[in-house]
Amino acid sequence: MADEPVPPSLIGIVDDDPLFRETLAGNLADVGYEVQAWAGGEDFLAALESGIRPELILLDWKMPGLNGIEVLRRMREGQIPLPVIFLTVLSDQIFEEAALLGGAVDFVEKSRSFTILERRIQLTLGRSAAPAASPAAPEDEVKTGELILDVASRRAYWRGKLVELTLGEFAMVHALAAKAGRDVGYRELYDAGRGKGFHAGAGDDGYRTNVRASVKRIREKFKSLDPDFEQIGNYPGFGYLWLVSRDAAG
Repeated sequence: MADEPVPPSLIGIVDDDPLFRETLAGNLADVGYEVQAWAGGEDFLAALESGIRPELILLDWKMPGLNGIEVLRRMREGQIPLPVIFLTVLSDQIFEEAALLGGAVDFVEKSRSFTILERRIQLTLGRSAAPAASPAAPEDEVKTGELILDVASRRAYWRGKLVELTLGEFAMVHALAAKAGRDVGYRELYDAGRGKGFHAGAGDDGYRTNVRASVKRIREKFKSLDPDFEQIGNYPGFGYLWLVSRDAAG
């Protein structure tokens, strides 16, 4: 018997701009997704209470009534672990930090091309559908020292423990681990974590601020599992490197 076709993933859009909702929904439908959209946070949360469960939520930040970060907070308080990507016109670093710390998997500016957003959606759905048990087979791994990266599901393990990284953070760790012991520049790390074509922040070197903030978050996540974690070294003025041994961090 032939395998039955896999039904398309259901993507939820929560945004108060009707033109943006319609355009985005059309683009998603054109590439094979099912779409359901809501004009505000209250309506969306009510839909969740009724049992509707999209596989991924594209969530606006600035909405009348409940803003996006409040919607995300209520989802997490209600133990609803659906992956959320923020779509917003707010480009300041503080908003991205708040979104990721609140539990979003990604943060994409509305000015970015649909191709970039589609890739982010593919990565998120690929990760959320992956088994959560143990690292993948060796051919799907990047391993250096105590670090194992499951490339297929984009999960990182440090000393056998899962590190809760966002997709962008995983990509940065992957870029560092793939060149363990060698320096990786700010620009390369930025492109790995955010994707080529993303606005790099204020000023010619705005991407440096973004990378520093991301690396700080990554270090904190590893240190929450291992207070002695010191694997990510600095190359002042250039970037970072993944140290090949723990005692080499001095």
